[in-house]
Amino acid sequence: MFETWKNVFKQEDLKKRIVYTIIILVLYRLGSALTVPFLNPTALRDMVSNGADFLSYLNIMTGGALENATIFSMSITPYINASIIIQLLTIAIEPLERLAKEGGESRKKLQAITRYTTLGLALVQAVGFYFMLRNTAGVLEYRSGFEGIFSAIVIIASFVAGTCVVVWLGDQITEKGIGNGISIILFAGILSRGPAAFRMLVAWWQMGSSESKYYFLVPAIVAIFAAMIAFIVFMTNAERRVPVSYAKRVVGRKMYGGQNTHIPIKVNMTGVMPIIFAMSFMQLPNMIGTYIQVKEGGFWEGFFNLFKYDNPFYGILYFLLIIGFNYFYTAVQYNPLEIANGLRKNNGAIPGIRPGKPTVDFLTKVISKITLLGALFLGLIAVFPIIFSALTRANVSLGGTSILIIVGVALETMRTLESQLTMRHHKGFLE
Repeated sequence: MFETWKNVFKQEDLKKRIVYTIIILVLYRLGSALTVPFLNPTALRDMVSNGADFLSYLNIMTGGALENATIFSMSITPYINASIIIQLLTIAIEPLERLAKEGGESRKKLQAITRYTTLGLALVQAVGFYFMLRNTAGVLEYRSGFEGIFSAIVIIASFVAGTCVVVWLGDQITEKGIGNGISIILFAGILSRGPAAFRMLVAWWQMGSSESKYYFLVPAIVAIFAAMIAFIVFMTNAERRVPVSYAKRVVGRKMYGGQNTHIPIKVNMTGVMPIIFAMSFMQLPNMIGTYIQVKEGGFWEGFFNLFKYDNPFYGILYFLLIIGFNYFYTAVQYNPLEIANGLRKNNGAIPGIRPGKPTVDFLTKVISKITLLGALFLGLIAVFPIIFSALTRANVSLGGTSILIIVGVALETMRTLESQLTMRHHKGFLE
């Protein structure tokens, strides 16, 4: 890894791309400090820390911009939701499916549709935020008449504009920087929460003089944190290699084929998408409960309590949803029939498996097993912080989804740098 970075800085164009990426990230963090007018950051910070779980989740995804009431309070969450919706619609709507399969201008049209969907979702989410903040004492001083309308327009427009700016910054990184811009923005936001987590660990260590359990808890958290990173790296790189043999064929005076290779099937084929799907579903009741008034002791209070972060029902349902969404997303992304047809067209075959339906059945069986292993991996990573918090009675986030995103983006960025070096035939890298 260090050798790769050393070689990267020897390439002038790659060095400029890295510097450009850093400048964009600095602008993103500066924007995360610009407060929206008519909002009280102190009251909103208390609301996020003591409020619904979905607000805490959004605060982590936005890098703390939400609790500071800044223009980037929604960050790229509308874009993520829009991307999920468009990906699902490409299965059901044939014109969108054609755009997804074609390249060039068709791909740009699909991206434009995603941008417009992002704008619509950002507007809906901003309006919902406004009414939620208006109903919360101290966060927004409600004004009637023209002042109320003006403040509502300013707050909603600031949230929507902030999302548009963040998506634009991500596009600039993709075009002129290194890696996928949206992923890098998400990576930077989550990573910015690191100093706050470190200060919390230091404070707990200092509390060990009064409660000795913190002398054991802090080292345990650090050790588990390192173990989770190592486990995620191992599982992210793990793959099942299906051997493939290509038959020899003569075209003109040249002979093609006659080689052995393999089809790599990743254990974690879906990344963090199933966790995001499951998280969005699990936070719906909490979000609805925040917008409405619930009678104490009634049925709906008990119902919403089932979806609290520390409720066992929440952890079990969350784990099952991750497994279900992992199978669903894998079925969307990987079609054994298309893989089998591709092998047959190129005179390829899996040793010991006949072409056609036997190959499809074999690939389906292999993908099903790998999907189950990947789903259990994602479920364990997502649910472990809940189990740890319940056992230690400490309100700690050991990473979970956040660590998975950070490690995944870091590995993908390293692969991008290595591919860029390979394209440039860097001598030190190829040796």
